[in-house]
Amino acid sequence: MTGNQQHNEPKHKRDLTRRKVVVAGAGAAVAVGAGAGLASGAFADETTSTASASGTSSAEVCYKLTSETTEGPYYIDADKLRRDITEDKEGIPLVLDLKVIDSETCKPIRNAAVDIWHCDALGIYSGYESLSTGGGGTAPTDAPSGTPTGEPPSGAPSGGTGGGVHEEPTDDERYLRGTWKTDKHGKVTFKTVFPGWYRGRTVHIHAKVHVGGEWTDAGYEGGNTCHTGQFFFDETSVLASAEVEPYSTSTTERTTLDEDTIYDQSGTAGGLLKLKYDKKNIAKGVVGSLTMGVDPDATNEGTSL
Repeated sequence: MTGNQQHNEPKHKRDLTRRKVVVAGAGAAVAVGAGAGLASGAFADETTSTASASGTSSAEVCYKLTSETTEGPYYIDADKLRRDITEDKEGIPLVLDLKVIDSETCKPIRNAAVDIWHCDALGIYSGYESLSTGGGGTAPTDAPSGTPTGEPPSGAPSGGTGGGVHEEPTDDERYLRGTWKTDKHGKVTFKTVFPGWYRGRTVHIHAKVHVGGEWTDAGYEGGNTCHTGQFFFDETSVLASAEVEPYSTSTTERTTLDEDTIYDQSGTAGGLLKLKYDKKNIAKGVVGSLTMGVDPDATNEGTSL
């Protein structure tokens, strides 16, 4: 991408045929805490681990299209090419086992570029720390199940907007963001931490799927964004996470899954993750899985929803 392009166009509207991915250096930190063991071997055998965690089989049924959602204000275009996006962030270890398939043919889509990004355990987004609305301190007694008061949910943190209006980054941090390619089975695995929450939104992870491009020494170029969505967590898991530090220190009011303005209440098709974890000790770690049915010929950038 030329210097003129960078200065004349907003990041979220730059020509996708010129999009680049910066290859991240080695040594990304593994999630800390009691659950580090769960995440530590996540990439030893990606094909095997994703198959066992997702519980799918070769006879997997066809999926309807996965719901499209807003990109939100805090997307940074394919900034880090990596599967471990944790960096040094504390939180419950989370392994995401994802699969991308053509919703019409049910065939896996290989070599797709999958972006994910989300806030940390206290609701802060990298690149936008000054705009995020997470909070710490002593949690009120109703913090895990409390609902927002005052202004209605906006679908985005303060400083942003609910639709596809993009905010320019305010800092150079890039934790909990990453891009990786799907294998021949359409699968990709990410290692991260369980997200926290911020005012106006339920706990979620953002995602994009890019197809038709080319992987080069510089990263991923070209193609089209065929899917922009979000992953969601059931209330049971969120309530369990709220008992674990640092989530338990948050004083931020929480929006439940039923109250969220973005989740369409359609279950898996709407991005609701299938979760596996020790119900008696979620701090050990969580495995989340989801199959995304996409239309590879479509363009869904999530900037006009």
